[in-house]
Amino acid sequence: MSLEAEIRESLLSLSPTHLEVINESGQHRGHAGDDGSGESHWRVVVAAPQLADLSRIARHRAIHAALGKDIIGRIHALAIDIQ
Repeated sequence: MSLEAEIRESLLSLSPTHLEVINESGQHRGHAGDDGSGESHWRVVVAAPQLADLSRIARHRAIHAALGKDIIGRIHALAIDIQ
């Protein structure tokens, strides 16, 4: 399973009404965090009712918790856009 699919599957636990998983690794070639895998930099755009009443920090923590340590440990950068 690709990392993109793993991220998407993990975030489905939040019952999103909107979810985009965008690989931005190509924009960071040569960056210190680029490990050459093509899967180092990600952006998620998510809307989920359970995130609506949380603070920005709590939303980010919920996303990280849903992804889990394994996925978080395999990426260099994660941009999170909550809608």
